Amino acid sequence: MYPDPDELTCEPPSAARRTPEQILHEVFGYERFRPLQGEVVQELVEGRDALVLMPTGGGKSLCYQVPALARPGTAVVISPLIALMHDQVAALRELGVKAAFLNSSMDYEQARATEYALTTGELDLLYCAPERLIQPRTIELLHHASLSLFAIDEAHCVSQWGHDFRSDYLQLSMLATEFPTVPRVALTATADERTRKEIAERLSLTEARHFISGFDRPNIQYRITPKTNANKQLLDFIKAEHEGDCGIVYCLSRNKVDATARLLASKGYTALPYHAGLSSEERARNQERFLREDGVIVVATIAFGMGIDKPDVRFVAHMDLPKSLEAYYQETGRAGRDGKPSTAWMVYGLQDVIKLRQMLEASQGSDQFKRVERQKLDAMLGLCEVTECRRQVLLRYFGDNPDSACGNCDTCLTPPETWDGTVAVQKALSCVYRTGQRFGVNYIIDVLRGSENERIIQAGHQTVSTYGIGADLKAAEWKSVFRQLVANGYLRADPEGFGSLQLTERCRPLLKGEQSIELRKDPVAKKAAATKSSGTRRTGQNVRDQITDHDGWEALRACRKELADQQGVPPYVIFHDTTLFDMLERRPQTLEELAEVNGVGAAKLEKYGELFLETLRDLPGKKTEAEF
Repeated sequence: MYPDPDELTCEPPSAARRTPEQILHEVFGYERFRPLQGEVVQELVEGRDALVLMPTGGGKSLCYQVPALARPGTAVVISPLIALMHDQVAALRELGVKAAFLNSSMDYEQARATEYALTTGELDLLYCAPERLIQPRTIELLHHASLSLFAIDEAHCVSQWGHDFRSDYLQLSMLATEFPTVPRVALTATADERTRKEIAERLSLTEARHFISGFDRPNIQYRITPKTNANKQLLDFIKAEHEGDCGIVYCLSRNKVDATARLLASKGYTALPYHAGLSSEERARNQERFLREDGVIVVATIAFGMGIDKPDVRFVAHMDLPKSLEAYYQETGRAGRDGKPSTAWMVYGLQDVIKLRQMLEASQGSDQFKRVERQKLDAMLGLCEVTECRRQVLLRYFGDNPDSACGNCDTCLTPPETWDGTVAVQKALSCVYRTGQRFGVNYIIDVLRGSENERIIQAGHQTVSTYGIGADLKAAEWKSVFRQLVANGYLRADPEGFGSLQLTERCRPLLKGEQSIELRKDPVAKKAAATKSSGTRRTGQNVRDQITDHDGWEALRACRKELADQQGVPPYVIFHDTTLFDMLERRPQTLEELAEVNGVGAAKLEKYGELFLETLRDLPGKKTEAEF
């Protein structure tokens, strides 16, 4: 049925006998490897296994794409999403690389043609979903092909403790026994030490060398603020800082996704929903618009974004609290893949904490599972309530140890005030106890503030010793106190789901006066107009200052857009913004000079070189550095 692989003598047609450095320059248009990339590439070229952790936008794809072109045979890339496969294959074909995919979007004839190309050695890379790869027919197909390596992308999906667990990934360990001579590489941007160990064990990569790059994304500004009026806060944030920018807004529920998308659309933004409740056609259409159009905001559940290679996402906003720092890091990492200034913005409140804790306790998981999930949620809450540099806390969780504060998060830019909350906390905890640990936060606050509402009178709580002892604080200030008490484990939400607050053993020293406690002062919300007039530079505007003020920026973008539309691909598949920016800086006038621009490889130089040179030649003379 298939050719015998021993009879195949052809090498990958795109890159026979070229060194990794030559491939990097001639195919991808880059002068040198980033830190660790070269070492990973060399490990795989020499036939050894590897486990790679690099932050989003750190260049993981090149770690297997270059060895795929340097080694004889076809590289098989296991990828979890069809949309991601399509984008990566389109981008590789633009570079002149012979790439294809096998997935459920293909008809019978397309699939057979791809299978034939694989078995006859005509492909450099083949992308395949894990559920397709583990089928016996696919394994048989691969045994009749000459293979250069296996790349397991988004490898954290193998972790049963992770936020993106996929059961099909568990069976990928069979690659070690079925193809023992073919090197394998597992890659992810999100894995703490526990997850790294699990990846190595479950994928039979315990002997593989680990390559761990730093997790820091210095271009991303992390900001977390208490939730007061989430919709208004989101609108103010976008209007003040990211008007016209591309962004992602994450919500916990489908209903909230739909409502938030409608709200943004009603204010004139191009906002599209994305969640599992939509038809596959609508999800695909909305994702396509997000990838190809400028200024689109996608409002989504966590189902959106894995592997999305859109470089110019200027902000990621969370309207609800993520379940773990792994989820938060991966989702925020979808901003600023091009290295330009971007924002990770989040609002969170007491109800977020209560809801997640209730969901955790009500889950059907084992005691061990719940214990791990509690630790993850506690770490997420710790990031929200911390008074030191947020980036330091985030990076320490993943094993990095930054020497100093980052200067680019809200706690660095506007250090939070703290206050001695011991007395207030004792009042709060006592009131929870005196009212029987059967009521939610709003009721407890009403008792503390001496409200005379009917419910309190009927319950007789106007007679308890804590009635009215908290009138010195506003309701919003009490909500801040309770949020921090729940976040730090002094109070817990009723696991039965009724929202009542209950004391934990941890609160005993506070009630006895054996321990004091410092609390954060929530910042006073500022109006958007005040923010804009205060002289604070907008993150999104910083990017536009760097690029759109240059003569010819729109001309180059128009040229790129026309070509992208002709090819049916997103604009960044033609050239990234950073490549256009480098063109404006260098102003090449010949093909030889254009070849030196970062991101211009041989294939794109041949296809698009003259068109971009013509555009550049029509621009006014290059400004001096002082004029920029």
